[in-house]
Amino acid sequence: MTDVALDPQSAFSGTREVDPRHALDEATLDAWLAENVEGYQGPLTLRQFKGGQSNPTYELATPGKTYVLRRKPPGVLLPSAHAVDREFQVISALHAQGFPVARPHTLCTDDTVIGSMFYVMDKVEGRVFWDLKLPGLEPAERRAIYEAQTDTLAALHRFDPGAIGLSDYGKPGNYFARQVGRWTKQYQASEIDTIEAMDRLIAFLPESLPADGPTRIVHGDFRLDNMILAPDQARVRAVLDWELSTLGDPMADFSYLLIAWVIPATLRNGLAGADLEALGIPSVEETVARYAARTGTAAPDNLDWLFAYNLFRLAAICQGIAGRVRDGTAASSHARTMAAQVGPLSDAAWSFAKKAGA
Repeated sequence: MTDVALDPQSAFSGTREVDPRHALDEATLDAWLAENVEGYQGPLTLRQFKGGQSNPTYELATPGKTYVLRRKPPGVLLPSAHAVDREFQVISALHAQGFPVARPHTLCTDDTVIGSMFYVMDKVEGRVFWDLKLPGLEPAERRAIYEAQTDTLAALHRFDPGAIGLSDYGKPGNYFARQVGRWTKQYQASEIDTIEAMDRLIAFLPESLPADGPTRIVHGDFRLDNMILAPDQARVRAVLDWELSTLGDPMADFSYLLIAWVIPATLRNGLAGADLEALGIPSVEETVARYAARTGTAAPDNLDWLFAYNLFRLAAICQGIAGRVRDGTAASSHARTMAAQVGPLSDAAWSFAKKAGA
C-alpha cells in the first residue's frame, strides 16, 4: 500500500532512529554503496523517515552528500504492492526528461544485501506541505503553489509513455475496470468487518465505468505532500512516492487531486468548508480549467463518478493498512488512525456514487 491523502505524515517528514523491525546491516550497506553508487564516500549515518509506512524509507547521510533509500518492507505482503523496482524505473525515465523527480542512482534486486529489494536516489531539499490550507503563507503564495501543483501534473500527463521508454510500464485500455478490480481484491484480502457502503460500491463501480481516456503515465498518489517545493518560490523540485504509478487514464490522477476539495477537514486534510477565496486557493473550477488548458484536453464531465471511485480506492488502501496492523507489518504510528477511516471514506464515496446514478 501507500500513504494516502489523509495521512499527516509524508515519507519525507523528518527522521528518527531506525525501527528495529527495519534494521539494516550498515557495514554491508556501506560497502555495497561504495561499490555501486558513483561518487559515494562514507562513513554512513543511517536514519529512518517517520512517515512512509508503505515502503520503509531511510536517510543515508555521508560527509559530502545525503541520499534516500526506499526498500520493500519485510513480512507478508499483499500481491503487487511495494514494487520499488517500478518506482526506480519510472523516476529514471522521467529524470532523463527533466521532469522534477529525485535523481535515481541504482536499484538492488539482491535480497541478501539488506534483506529486501531497494533503490537509492538523491535527497532533495526543500519544503513539504502537509496542511492543504498552507497556514502561515500569503494568499498569493498559496495560489502559486496550487497552480504549480496543477501544472506539474499536467506536464506528467503530456508525456507519451512510448516516447520516453515506458511503453511496457502498464497495460493500455480498460484502466478503470482494472483498477476497480484491483482495489476490490485488495480490500477483500484485508477485510475485517463487513462495511455496507464498500459492498455497494463494489457492485456499482464495475457497472458504471467511464469510457477509456488516453493512455498516459499515472502517478497514482499525486497530492501536495508528495511534492518537494523550492525553499523560496512555488517551484516543484521533486515529486515523491511513485509506488502506485502505472499507465492509465490521466483523469484518475487528476480527479484524485481534486478530491482534496471535497474531503472535509474532519478527515484531517480536506478543503471542504474552507474559505478558498480568502485563503487564495483556486477553486475546483479554476483548477479544472487550468489543467485542461495545460494539457489541451476537455474538462471532465463525470466528476461525481470519479470522486466515488477515488474515495473507494482510498478506503481500500486504508483497509489494506488495517490488515497490515492486524498482521503486524504496518510501519507507521498513524496506521491505526488511517484504518479507522475506511467507514467514513466509503460513506463519502457512496454519496458521490448516488449523485452519479447509483
